[in-house]
Amino acid sequence: MENTEEYSPLRITPTVRALSSALRVKREDVLDGSRENGERIFPETEKLWFKESSAKNLRNRDFLSPTTMLNTLYADGQVPPAVMSRVLSLRGSGVLPVAGGEVTGEGLRVRVDRAAAFKAVLADAATEYLKPSGQRQGCVVLNCPALHPKPNTPTPDTLTLGQLRTVLLADHMGVLLRRQGLAVSYCPTLPEDSNIITFLRALGIDWPTAPANWTNEEREEKIQDALENSPYKERETERGRRTSGGEAEEGENEGGLRVNLKRVFQEEGLLGYDPSIGTCTVHRDSVSHLAQLDRATADCTVAMATVLHVTSCQDEFRQQQIAVLWRASGATHTQRHLVCGPVKTPGSHLTAAQYLQLRRGQMKEASEMKYGDQVEGQTWDDIIRVMTSATVRFELLSTVHTSPVTLDVQREGGVSTKGPRGGVFVMYNCARLHTLFDSYERGVEKGLYPEIPDTSKLDFSALKEEGEWLLLFNYLITFSEQLDQSGQALDCEGGGARVNIKTEQICKFLVSLSKDFSSYYNRVHVLGEPLPHLFNQMFCRLHLLRALRELYHSALETLNLPPIRQL
Repeated sequence: MENTEEYSPLRITPTVRALSSALRVKREDVLDGSRENGERIFPETEKLWFKESSAKNLRNRDFLSPTTMLNTLYADGQVPPAVMSRVLSLRGSGVLPVAGGEVTGEGLRVRVDRAAAFKAVLADAATEYLKPSGQRQGCVVLNCPALHPKPNTPTPDTLTLGQLRTVLLADHMGVLLRRQGLAVSYCPTLPEDSNIITFLRALGIDWPTAPANWTNEEREEKIQDALENSPYKERETERGRRTSGGEAEEGENEGGLRVNLKRVFQEEGLLGYDPSIGTCTVHRDSVSHLAQLDRATADCTVAMATVLHVTSCQDEFRQQQIAVLWRASGATHTQRHLVCGPVKTPGSHLTAAQYLQLRRGQMKEASEMKYGDQVEGQTWDDIIRVMTSATVRFELLSTVHTSPVTLDVQREGGVSTKGPRGGVFVMYNCARLHTLFDSYERGVEKGLYPEIPDTSKLDFSALKEEGEWLLLFNYLITFSEQLDQSGQALDCEGGGARVNIKTEQICKFLVSLSKDFSSYYNRVHVLGEPLPHLFNQMFCRLHLLRALRELYHSALETLNLPPIRQL
């Protein structure tokens, strides 16, 4: 009978889930003393097993159920034979194959069938392991308040470093969310050929543009009319009562349309908004901002979009006002706020333009010191541009988005091309992989090596070096689940206006990958002597490193960074 079971890539989460299920206690295994009011006390499923990640622990185990868990589950911590049998015969969709297990003083440790895992993962690495494990549906608008006119379109010389951080974060989030199948648009639309667009493109950011003479007046009039007719519009009598009853709020005595924002979030049940938001005067800048949001959401293919306002902590209060004002105009889209901490530059005050210019100059100087006179021409200009963008992105995105970032912007300092220093280090190690495969292809052309055979023809038990399993187990297998997490926070209902997303994960993932790959590459000679009895191990390693090269490309793409193929 034909096996119709759908193939599923090997993943950590289903493996941990299956291991936890195997440990579940049956009635005959329960300790009488571990019942409370006649009911069995079960530890939380996610705490039953731990995936190992350090090179030291991976020498003898891949997953561990600690002794404390076993003592909770079983009499004297003794794992019943039936349970051990279930663990050792673990099967299931996406579950890593188990080679063995034993109970030690640390707990029940399980070792994966590594040769089988290498073969399965590397056979599909380029397709199944570089994309999210699932696809989502919906529309997300990434709104960047730093780019809205106030009243003029911002320029690189008016953009602060904190605001630049929000733009880079919005750009990164857009790529991640699109990977998960969501339709993504950006707000606001900026004038083409403006200085800010040129600046963003130098950083690899493709922001939406419109002709310089384009206007959004029709939508602005629509928003103005909606606010004029809003039930939350403040009437003259209300204004008079409040001003006679006490001191006026900021802007209280200005003329023009005023909206009671406090009533909006109280009556609409909006959670997490600053309770000090009161009544605000509606200025033209605010109407323009809302009209841009209206335009961005008009293109959504679903009735309800999620609008993610990516803002600095300094601008958070103002953006909350804008969000509530939009609700007062009748907009019903879900709105969340991704708030970034400040960017500090001790001893200096730099605009975004000055910061980029400084880093570009330092990158050029560092390249000239390392490579000498060959640093000239369009190719090197492109390399320096990409490396500068990588430096900036890793400096501003590697920190938890709510935390402050402190930059060293002393002009006498340099951007090192050596050592684990963020973007430069990552790009350098990606380039090493390209250099390796260029060397291999030259060897093929000279007749030294045959072409790399298919994985089905190789014996992956030859991969015994500890760094090889670490690269597969900690990076290739886990990457798709890293991608999944970026959109999960948007699915959470409630919790208030703010949303916290692990936006630093990809940068940290790439730096950690680069450290482990660099350690392995410095230790292992991949392209060995052209002797037939050495080819199996060499080809297994080349399959692994080719998958790593594609992993680098995929992860860097989420940061809009093209790989550097030669350094």
